[in-house]
Amino acid sequence: MRFGIDFGTTRTVIAAVDRGNYPLVNVIDANGDAQDHIPSVVALDGDRLLAGWSAVSRDYPTLARSFKRLLGSPDVTADTPVDLGDESRPLGEVLCTFATGVIEALREYQAALDDTSEIEVMLGVPANSRSAQRLLTLDAFTRGGANVLGLVNEPSAAAFEYSHRHARTLTSKRSSVIVYDLGGGTFDATLVRIDGHQHDVENSLGISHLGGDDFDEILADMALDAAGRDADAFGRRARRRLLDEARTAKEQLKPQSRRLVLEISYEDVIVGVPEFYDAVTPLVERTLDAMRPLIGSSESLTDTEVAGVYLVGGASSLPLVPRLLRERFGRRVHRSPLPTASTAVGLAIAVDPNSGYLLRDRLSRGVGVFRERDGGRGVSFDPLVAPGTRPDSSGTIRITRRYRAAHNVGWFRFVEYSALDASRDTPGDLALIAEVLVPFDGALKDVADLTQVPVEHSDLWPEVEETVTIDPDGIASIRIDVPSQGISVLADVSLSGRGVD
Repeated sequence: MRFGIDFGTTRTVIAAVDRGNYPLVNVIDANGDAQDHIPSVVALDGDRLLAGWSAVSRDYPTLARSFKRLLGSPDVTADTPVDLGDESRPLGEVLCTFATGVIEALREYQAALDDTSEIEVMLGVPANSRSAQRLLTLDAFTRGGANVLGLVNEPSAAAFEYSHRHARTLTSKRSSVIVYDLGGGTFDATLVRIDGHQHDVENSLGISHLGGDDFDEILADMALDAAGRDADAFGRRARRRLLDEARTAKEQLKPQSRRLVLEISYEDVIVGVPEFYDAVTPLVERTLDAMRPLIGSSESLTDTEVAGVYLVGGASSLPLVPRLLRERFGRRVHRSPLPTASTAVGLAIAVDPNSGYLLRDRLSRGVGVFRERDGGRGVSFDPLVAPGTRPDSSGTIRITRRYRAAHNVGWFRFVEYSALDASRDTPGDLALIAEVLVPFDGALKDVADLTQVPVEHSDLWPEVEETVTIDPDGIASIRIDVPSQGISVLADVSLSGRGVD
């Protein structure tokens, strides 16, 4: 059976593929009640990790929420520690535990349908996620017991749900949609051109660390200030409870709400909604600034082919968000009726072989390399694959460079980057993929530590072939060959963050 899994920062939502329908998968919580999501949390119970509803069934002091946000860090690896009270566990182990819990819930869902087929899934990832995040997510759900058929950028998946639900808003003159995806931990905006069932991603932009969690932090601090306790020292457990209170109060907001009530130490504390909106408006404005390049310099949809801005993601439920977008874009702002489920439904559509929907995505982050030059006296940056590059018909991007080595040893630092600084031709936001030392001199082929080899410049070193491959899931690998010397180095994004084989 096939499923679309939206692994979110605060909650994970799953949609099933069922003969042209895409129902949400109900999951049974610790009380035996059906829920439409799984909390994206883990907890340590003795030496055992628990995930999802099992983790929240008791008030564990080791409970960890929003661990997915760690995946957005530039230097994330499988060994990145996740704090669980006074202890920690590697992120790779935490992800695998959570993914295993999700797959077990799907097996229970299948059992109720008397279905014993293999579990096949399509996973959602933030549009601007790096190779390490994609690989760690894919690996966790594979080890958890699923056959992962692919990864789809979350806003691209939501665009499937949009055209499935709002096809009548699309015309020959207005054939594009901007998906505004504000989740618990990340913001993504994607411009998608739609022609029937064909979806072409034109551009994707985003902010890796901005979402509903940040709204919760602001509300919690405002409540402490209102209670006159802003100078109090709170332990991890007390702070977590306060953030839970903030999250619950925020999610209950309606357009007509005038105050939020939070409980602090068994006392009700009131925060005015206008004051809260004033405090978080700069965060929402950051998302509007981030998506501005998708619209153009006029900041108006009037003379564009954009049929609308589609709001998805749990944090877009905050009434302030659609209000600010409608003030700027008018009636072309459409809020998903199920903002937390839109991506999961879109992923289910994407994994359904009978849906007829096709997606041609663009690369949201580029790949480049810093190279040493002039005998190690300088460093230059070479952009190998530019952001926005379209894959071939198989979904793969492959770029090959050939050049003659200038030194006996090459030292490369491959990175992913979001854009180049035009004035300096250097990348701004970047993350290291791999750091690789390659012997260009065949006599150095078996040297264990190339860092100790003196660099020698010459015009006689051999030809080098450098190939960058980005697979359909957005995971990059680099191969460096020195054919005349029988040298081949494969630099993959490994689960430890970097690796050379």
